[in-house]
Amino acid sequence: MEAADRKLTLEEAFAQLEEVTRSLEDEKLSLEDSFRVYQKGMELLKYCNESIDKVEKKVLVLNGEGKLDEF
Repeated sequence: MEAADRKLTLEEAFAQLEEVTRSLEDEKLSLEDSFRVYQKGMELLKYCNESIDKVEKKVLVLNGEGKLDEF
C-alpha cells in the first residue's frame, strides 16, 4: 500500500478507496485479484480511521479549568 511508502493525505486515501470500490464492482476481476484489492481497501480504511482519530484528538483542547473541550 502506498501509505506505507509515503504519508498519504486523507483525501488521497479516500480517492484510493473509491478506486478499490470500483475495482471490486468489476465482474471480470478474478477471485485472487478481488482478495488482493479487498486487502488493500481494508488497509486504506484502517489508515483513514487512524488519521481521523488523530485529528479528533487534536481538536480537543484544555479549557481554563483543566477540562477537555471540543474545539
